Amino acid sequence: MENNELTISVGLLLLRVTAGMLFFFQGYDKVYKVGVKQVMETFNDPFQKTLIPQFLLKPMVWLSSYLELICGLLLALGLFRDVSLYLLAANLAAVAFMFSSMKAMWDMQFFFPRFSMILLLLLYPSSSDLLSLDKLLH
Repeated sequence: MENNELTISVGLLLLRVTAGMLFFFQGYDKVYKVGVKQVMETFNDPFQKTLIPQFLLKPMVWLSSYLELICGLLLALGLFRDVSLYLLAANLAAVAFMFSSMKAMWDMQFFFPRFSMILLLLLYPSSSDLLSLDKLLH
């Protein structure tokens, strides 16, 4: 491995593990600490003011919470990297849509770093991410 390849691989490892842990612990908090039911109750009132049907709240919160938990862990480990990135990117797009429909000028302090990390990881091909379980197992 050349020095440039090593530098890119270490950078991708740090970025992937950091992004994965952020998503994992966000999902962990929603699922195990706060609880999916409490998360739904938090968003219930603002969600009623949107054009999105109310019956979608429960499956959307449940899906988002478990996607963040599972895909965050897989991303940190470097296992199923591309699938995890695509699912987390789709989750971020849905979250952006949901929050924008509730409040046009919402606080992006937690959204934007995660979005930036996922976008940067998507821009690098998985073949450049040499320090992952995907590469070790293949």
